[in-house]
Amino acid sequence: MKCKNLFSVFLFTLLSINGFTQTIAQWRGVDRKGIYNETNLLKFWPVGGPQMVWSADSIGNGYGSPAITKDAIYITGEKDSIGYLSAFSLNGELRWKSTYGKEWRGSFPGSRSTPTVTKDLVYVCSGYGNITCFDSKLGNKKWSVDMKKDLNGRYTFHGHSESLLIDGDNIFIVAGGVDTNVVALNRFTGKINWICKGVGQVPGYNSPYMINLPTRKILVTFSAYSLLGIDAVTGELLWAHEQDNYPLAERTPGTGDTHSNTILYEDGYIYYIAGDGNCAVKLALSANGKQIIQVWRNKDIDNFMGGFIKIDSSIYTCTNSKRNLVRLDASTGIVKDSLKCGIGSLIYDGSLLYYYNQKGLVSLINHDPKNLWVVSSFSVTKGTKEHFSHPVISNGILYIRHGNSLMAYKVKESS
Repeated sequence: MKCKNLFSVFLFTLLSINGFTQTIAQWRGVDRKGIYNETNLLKFWPVGGPQMVWSADSIGNGYGSPAITKDAIYITGEKDSIGYLSAFSLNGELRWKSTYGKEWRGSFPGSRSTPTVTKDLVYVCSGYGNITCFDSKLGNKKWSVDMKKDLNGRYTFHGHSESLLIDGDNIFIVAGGVDTNVVALNRFTGKINWICKGVGQVPGYNSPYMINLPTRKILVTFSAYSLLGIDAVTGELLWAHEQDNYPLAERTPGTGDTHSNTILYEDGYIYYIAGDGNCAVKLALSANGKQIIQVWRNKDIDNFMGGFIKIDSSIYTCTNSKRNLVRLDASTGIVKDSLKCGIGSLIYDGSLLYYYNQKGLVSLINHDPKNLWVVSSFSVTKGTKEHFSHPVISNGILYIRHGNSLMAYKVKESS
């Protein structure tokens, strides 16, 4: 009888935990790592590339990737200076389209960020840093926050590019105000939960990352010239890691502040790669999360916004100056291999790398530690303007966004 009661308590606890577990569709997938572990995907593509099963050609100008749930696709776009959030079925049928106000019309006009979706709510951040929360089923607006008016924030040179991060009841934004630098909002109401002054810099272009330690949660993100580690519960600044390439006197908007790649935390170490500043860096994080020590730095790895992937003891990323894909030793930061394939965005399917370069070529790449080589490739033929977006894989479909077009390619093996 006692064993039966204990089992009942265990089962109730397990069900309760599972009931509160949230599946979040967001920037670069689970944990923001750019890794989409799927099975039975194609190991090579036919001539001309995988089959395009559908496309949506009027989503509006923009560079943000789609967020994909088990039954819907969400993506932002700009038309006539207005930002729109569109919801599609997995078959590419438009379900609804709602406006979230003005969208970025400065350099490279169009939407920037990927929506963040959890249960019945979708969160969007515009190029002006304004946040809007929508009902995911009907597209009704629930609340909105103006970054400049409500949070005393400041704009970036190329437009706010943060894909919002959710943790519990909090949603976070780097507003960039002198006194309101990083802000946690209640994700159900938009009200402020805490404010961190950071180091008083304008925003970077980074989408934040959450480190979960046994004793605390740490929000890690960039302002213009500093990597910040913030206690995610209290808003306390734990540490700041300065970018030393650009002294204070030389700092101007658009110079040295282009930190767009989300960091990675693994086994006590933080990895980040930027286009300027310190470029590629490995930091050791103390067990209590209050201190960091630089392990290595490679100033030649200047990846502005293409992301990076860590597989075992190797890091894969592109360089803008040499226009190639490289493999770094994660222990030393030394380049071990390179492949000439242009500047691009990188994701991983658990077996092969996918590389979408800025000339519109999508490549399937073998990451053999001894030799990087292209397995297959095809050119994106639809869409407008620059090829800046990050690909997404979901349920055997590869999604590519090019300007006003979203394309879906079947990359799963036929049963």
